[in-house]
Amino acid sequence: MESTTTTQTLFNRIGGMNAVDAAVEIFYSKVMMDDRINHFFFHIDMTKQSGKMKAFLAFAFGAPFPYPGLAMREANQHMHLTEDHFNAVAEHLASTLKELNVPQPLVDEVVKVVMSVKDDVLNA
Repeated sequence: MESTTTTQTLFNRIGGMNAVDAAVEIFYSKVMMDDRINHFFFHIDMTKQSGKMKAFLAFAFGAPFPYPGLAMREANQHMHLTEDHFNAVAEHLASTLKELNVPQPLVDEVVKVVMSVKDDVLNA
């Protein structure tokens, strides 16, 4: 018999949509205070952006519904992102999850998911 950890999706193990919603709200508050990356969001509707990020993370973490947004490469190609930008975003996501008391093994799984889209985000 398989353990619950291996049969449940990361989405379920982190707390489902409630956890994703809370994380994205905290995450973007951190992003908007970070001069390394906040300029990418100055002229963006942050309510809409938060909704896109919530949908993407839910999908990437194994939620049982499709992701309606653009592919990562397409969504980010015009932004000219660098590795420093990517690392700042990843850092804020990981610190947000820790702030929400997500166990380190789950944070590590989230980081693995984030790293899996790095080349697409950076258009590498």
